[in-house]
Amino acid sequence: MSGGDKISKKRNANFELLRIVAMLMILTLHYNSHADVLLHLGVPAGRVQLFATILEGFCITGLNVYVFLSGYFLSKSRIKPSKIIQLICQVYFYTILISVAMMIVGVYVVHTDDSVFKTVQYLFPISSEHYWFVTAYIIMYVFAPIMNAAVDVLTKKQLKYTILGLLIWFCFIKSVVPVMFVTDHFGYDYGWFLCLYLIAAYVRKYDVVLFYNAKRSALVFVFSCLMIGIMSVVIYYYNLRFGGLNYYAEVPIHLNFVFTLTGSLGLFSLFRFYKMREGWFADVVRFIAPLTFGVYLLHMHIEIKDRWVIWLTHLLGEVPTESIILYLWHLIRSVLIVFAAGVFVDWIRKMIFDYVGRVLHDTWLFRKLRKWDDDLC
Repeated sequence: MSGGDKISKKRNANFELLRIVAMLMILTLHYNSHADVLLHLGVPAGRVQLFATILEGFCITGLNVYVFLSGYFLSKSRIKPSKIIQLICQVYFYTILISVAMMIVGVYVVHTDDSVFKTVQYLFPISSEHYWFVTAYIIMYVFAPIMNAAVDVLTKKQLKYTILGLLIWFCFIKSVVPVMFVTDHFGYDYGWFLCLYLIAAYVRKYDVVLFYNAKRSALVFVFSCLMIGIMSVVIYYYNLRFGGLNYYAEVPIHLNFVFTLTGSLGLFSLFRFYKMREGWFADVVRFIAPLTFGVYLLHMHIEIKDRWVIWLTHLLGEVPTESIILYLWHLIRSVLIVFAAGVFVDWIRKMIFDYVGRVLHDTWLFRKLRKWDDDLC
């Protein structure tokens, strides 16, 4: 398969499947964090902690892949203002209505000492980073028309060296220096998202075939992820015996760590070579994939993100910490339950939005939005 296959109006099932896989990886990251099964510096570790840390090395690439996919498609798309407004409305749907629903069922937690800040997080979810990922993602989306114009104007060499300069700044230096830089936000901000966007735009514009074929792409992904996990374990044991490297122990699982980047590119390249056969499974993938953003918005709501693992322990039992097999069984069921719940809720949200869109289609506001799209795109 050529890396430059034409993107038809019908969504590419292979990339949509990758979007689903990326969100499952993100859920796994959050499960491990909130289940407290990862290594802690200075604390003796068991087999589950070591295994979960290796697994973390594979799943950390999911966040970059999710952003990379957006950049790959948006870099050749018309960025409609109405789409940005729809994204913001989707965020408000979750930040406000989920809280109201939790109040109704009696599980909402009232914190009188920080009620003002919490109110701000609901009313201004983007500016207050109710979801850090959404804040960075929407800023990237707003910058997309500017970056697309730059990609169109710059020569191949200019764009290549621009990306190289950004990687030196955001990725390469911090990956080897064991000291935290004030300007480094570990990839959890829009600066790194803009860098990923430009890489994706470059790959698409110049039909860059990453790692030559599917087999090499898979090897790059596996090698990179193993390096992340092995480095995390080695630094943990070094710290346990000699102390030090407290900051650098977390660097291998930063989004802008060099092996996180190469692992993400390897995974993207693998699915780019993969060709899914058309049929019912491809149709299901195309149906589910656009709803995965809602999965994130649901389980990372500030009233839910620290509690969903606890809620699931009432259903599935405590998180096993002695057996790797039992831990994996608990993780798989937990992740699939949350994923299914998120897809279902976002499907409901989509039907509501579609209904509102049909009812208000001919109103002054919606006509104005369509004219705005036409004027700016």
